[in-house]
Amino acid sequence: MTSAAVRTPRGTQVQRRGHRTALLSGCAVALLLVLALISLTRSEIPLSVSTALRALVGQGDAGEVFVVQEFLAPRLAAAVIAGAGLGVAGSLLQRLFRNPLASPDVMGITGGASFGAVALLAVGASQTLIPLGALGGGLLAALLLGVLAWRSGLGVTRLVLVGLAVQAGLAAAVNFMVVSFPAELAGSALQWTTGSLYGRTWPEVWGAAGAMLLALAFAFGLHRKLAVLDLGDESAGGLGLNTSTARLQLLVTAITLASLAAALSGPVGFVALAVPHIVRFVAGPPTPGTLALTGLAGAVLLLASDLVVQHLLPVEGLPVGAVTATVGAPWLLVLMMRQGKPVNRSTA
Repeated sequence: MTSAAVRTPRGTQVQRRGHRTALLSGCAVALLLVLALISLTRSEIPLSVSTALRALVGQGDAGEVFVVQEFLAPRLAAAVIAGAGLGVAGSLLQRLFRNPLASPDVMGITGGASFGAVALLAVGASQTLIPLGALGGGLLAALLLGVLAWRSGLGVTRLVLVGLAVQAGLAAAVNFMVVSFPAELAGSALQWTTGSLYGRTWPEVWGAAGAMLLALAFAFGLHRKLAVLDLGDESAGGLGLNTSTARLQLLVTAITLASLAAALSGPVGFVALAVPHIVRFVAGPPTPGTLALTGLAGAVLLLASDLVVQHLLPVEGLPVGAVTATVGAPWLLVLMMRQGKPVNRSTA
């Protein structure tokens, strides 16, 4: 049998996976567009699709234009951007640490981002600076994690447990600051306790969106290094990759994505944890295409959860983090029970 004959089935399998990923990505985009139209048309003043789209570009009744452009559209954009960032960040961390439990919310990064954002609110900083505060808080959480775990040489599972402790401690600090705020600031800071997309404004969205696009581009640019790291440090080093530098680049990128997402949504849990596993289950081994699909799936999940909060639950004002936590908590329990079994494959 010739070498070409041996390679043909494998090449065909790769092509099929690529086609499946492209099909799934197309479905995710279509679903995201449908959810976006629902988000723009379902409010206290129901709008038709054509009316909502005209209002989105500034045409039609002034009241409808104001509602769509200043309330509905920023919340929609924040959900899409934050969901995509959380999905990709979770995928990077799970592959980097080779552990299905590794995610920004489990490891304390989103808690740190919330702490940084609320700290800026406490000193009266502008809302446009919130992404910077969130990024600083996420890096602080990573530093705490490094001091408490990495220097002690703990395993990855222990690292995740330390991350949960860091997350809980920072959440307590956020709660303390919120209850200490004057009444006029407490409302705007309350979203940082559980995660919420309510009240997003265009200055916040544009600031986080620009930085998020750069971080996403950097993440995709690092995918080849991540694929080499999947082979193991020894093999990666043999191929000429500086594993320490590559890991640091990937870690900072994941922290940046998660922190910027938290700047828009607060500490929304379990999106970054569950989405990479779902994508791997339906799309197969990790590729640049599945990483893009992970971002799309994160956007779909967070936007869908926000629509459930707004329109399907009888309780008004419920934060979107309550819905994602309700869905994600059983998922976390399943993953922790599976930790006793060997895991030899990377997540998407």
